[in-house]
Amino acid sequence: MSNLLYRLGRSAATRPWTAIGAWFVLAIVVIASSAAFGRDLEESFEAPGLDSYQAAELLAEAHADEGGVTAHVVLEAPDARTQVAPVEAALAELPRVLATTSSVSPDGDIALVRVQYPAIEHLDAADLDNLKEAVADLREESSLTLETGGDLFFAFEEAPTGLGEVAGLVVAMIVLLIAFGSFVAMGLPIGMALFGLVIGITSMKLVTYLIDIPAWAPQLAAMVGLGVGIDYALFLVTRHRENLAAGMPVPEAVGRALATAGQAVIFAGGTVVVAILGLLVAGIPFVTGGGVAISAMVLVMVLASITLLPALLGLAGQRINGRRRTQHRPSTGWYRWGAHVTRNATAYLVGGAVFMIALAAPVLALNLGFPDDGTKPESRTERRAYDLIADGFGPGANGPLVIAVDISQDRSAVAPLAEAIAADPGITSVSDPAIDSSAGVATLVAQPTTSPQDVATQETVTRLRSEVFPAVLDGTASTAHVGGQTATFADLGDRVQERMPRFVAAVLVLSFLLLTLLFRSVLVPLKAVVLNLLSVGAAYGVLVMVFQWGWAAGLIGVESTVPIVSFIPLFMFAILFGLSMDYEVFLLSRIREEHRRHGDNTRAVIAGIAGTGRTITAAALIMVAVFSGFILGSDPVVKMMGVGLATAIFLDATVVRLVLVPATMKLLGDANWWLPRWLDRLLPELDAQSVAEPVQVEALTRSAGRPDG
Repeated sequence: MSNLLYRLGRSAATRPWTAIGAWFVLAIVVIASSAAFGRDLEESFEAPGLDSYQAAELLAEAHADEGGVTAHVVLEAPDARTQVAPVEAALAELPRVLATTSSVSPDGDIALVRVQYPAIEHLDAADLDNLKEAVADLREESSLTLETGGDLFFAFEEAPTGLGEVAGLVVAMIVLLIAFGSFVAMGLPIGMALFGLVIGITSMKLVTYLIDIPAWAPQLAAMVGLGVGIDYALFLVTRHRENLAAGMPVPEAVGRALATAGQAVIFAGGTVVVAILGLLVAGIPFVTGGGVAISAMVLVMVLASITLLPALLGLAGQRINGRRRTQHRPSTGWYRWGAHVTRNATAYLVGGAVFMIALAAPVLALNLGFPDDGTKPESRTERRAYDLIADGFGPGANGPLVIAVDISQDRSAVAPLAEAIAADPGITSVSDPAIDSSAGVATLVAQPTTSPQDVATQETVTRLRSEVFPAVLDGTASTAHVGGQTATFADLGDRVQERMPRFVAAVLVLSFLLLTLLFRSVLVPLKAVVLNLLSVGAAYGVLVMVFQWGWAAGLIGVESTVPIVSFIPLFMFAILFGLSMDYEVFLLSRIREEHRRHGDNTRAVIAGIAGTGRTITAAALIMVAVFSGFILGSDPVVKMMGVGLATAIFLDATVVRLVLVPATMKLLGDANWWLPRWLDRLLPELDAQSVAEPVQVEALTRSAGRPDG
């Protein structure tokens, strides 16, 4: 593979306009095809096999209004009862509104209008815009206090974005400028990543021909793609500049950079893709679709890194160094750090492991759920509507349970079932049954006593299914299923917990096999898997501390404690496990190069830290900046991803990569590179003898002092 990448790099650097032109043609084709033939992204959170999914199917068969999307319009006035009629009439005239119902709180100060829409696949963002315009007109005409919220907002409201992404990009530019001291060297990684981002995001509407892509996937894919794109480019540009400093001509420097760092980029990106595609085993369609979208983005970034970036490096020539013409030398500071850690390997291994395990310990209290509108800032109308509904009608009114009863064979159980549900201590009221005789479906709407995200609400749903329904329906031909958004997200949390072990095992095995193939070792991949598990576990623990326990939550704009969104642990594990391998592969590739030259394990570890410490630190700062930018948004879900990813990358690039890895590899000694002969014969040889120049350890040893042992 090294020789192939070497030839590819030289060819792209020698004929840069060929590669650049090919990418521009590809971009035009993708953008034009997406605009002409692209399909809309999915807004659904369905998961076949769940009880809530079965309820949704029954409601769809009955064409029940409760099976669609709802919006809430809340009116607060001294005599809301007399004010609600014109509001309801105006809302009923909106396009695609199926029905409206209104109710008034017992004290008469708050009125609630529920606006019923069809299923989400029949709606788009224009319906939300129409609702907002109608409410704005009503405010102007009557000077009423009106707030809005509900499922329609959840489906189509786009959280304010832009500031965070721009802030992360600015920090990345500053880090690159400091690291390289050249505007050209800074601009190439940023430009390549943004170009790849455009192609990756645009291609999402074309990927939908293969698999449904959820509407929120592009934002998550952009978060990951921007980070890995800049990081991969940083690895390659750093190695290219080293080669130029050694006196190589530009095409040769590009070729050798691609043969070494490019190989690490391919395997790092491959590990990210494999880890994220492990989401396929979760058995949740929208999670699988999101994983495919992110994987496609990472694949675009890898391809751009090994084809487009070499062409740009060839075009830039010696200008990549700006005014710098100094000989490149690995940092003596990082050399001294590597020597210090290897001299005190046992202490650093124990201390680092204890620290990471302590951060991961709160994961035992992980509570999966979904933040409701009550967790949003008070500046948002959804939050104000949520609070008014809770004050006027009780917290459960914000998340009613929609119960679908199959009565195609037996209708006698509907009334007894309604009575039994109403008698449950977790239910405050039940609507009169709505019966569709032709479909054989009865619909009941039950209001819990607790809020949608309350654990007690999940317990109520479980109790209805396991105790209340069997007590009434056993012996009859009827079945009942609990649906609605509250039950759906509770079910998703259960599905995630059920599938998580299988998913984790699949990702671990595939990653282990990939690393074994690359490094031809058993212990190095095993160590990498264990240490990456520590990084992911620590990120989970920090999420629990911040979002569930409220530690420092106010600093990031989280106003109340919230459960961890059910599907975030899946995505975080896949993304973090993959991204942490970036630094692992980059560092271990350098260590292995050195070990193959002279066979001294300690010297190779120190040289690897000296040669990559500055680059890994810069790459981690960029990734942390990009992910931290998403914390500035107002959506708790996006904040969770930002906090989790930024925390894990920071810990992985510091505690794990610069402390635990060198300490572990020092203690393992030559056993790091042990591979059974029978396995060595089975594995294909992927990398020929490295063409890179050795890290200048001898010079560093003279200036920093030779380490003991």
